[in-house]
Amino acid sequence: MQEDISILKGLHPGIVLERELKKRKLAKGSFALSINEFPQTLGAIAKGKRNMNTALALKIEHALGIEEGYFMILQVFYEIKEEKRKQYSNQHPDLSKLRAILFWDTKMEKIDWQQQKRAVIQRVFERGNDQEKEEVNRFYGKAAVNQVLKNKTQKKDAS
Repeated sequence: MQEDISILKGLHPGIVLERELKKRKLAKGSFALSINEFPQTLGAIAKGKRNMNTALALKIEHALGIEEGYFMILQVFYEIKEEKRKQYSNQHPDLSKLRAILFWDTKMEKIDWQQQKRAVIQRVFERGNDQEKEEVNRFYGKAAVNQVLKNKTQKKDAS
């Protein structure tokens, strides 16, 4: 289970549940009824619109023969990911020092600067000017930037 969880960290447990039900060829509606739950509840969870709760997680795990606590662990990791996303959403480099043309394929206000750190660093260091590189170094730190650039060079050398 630990191996599965490290791969699935940050995914909503509903996505994993949906996949598990498809794999077992179980319809969400009839499965929900079989565990005395409303099909709408299970549907909302499977779509990621509603969080998993402990009582429901235990019912699902018991019915599917999955280790107890599996879905709640996924729920906690999902909530951690979402909380980090909220905390970091206001943290970004000084956008006045970055040209929008560097990110021609996306809106700069939509960039998740932490999640897409590697791509941002690579793009700025491939196409950016000195001021933009300085700002990326300031925002991420020189050690992080050097690590990303070093990894990129190693991947190039390996191919």
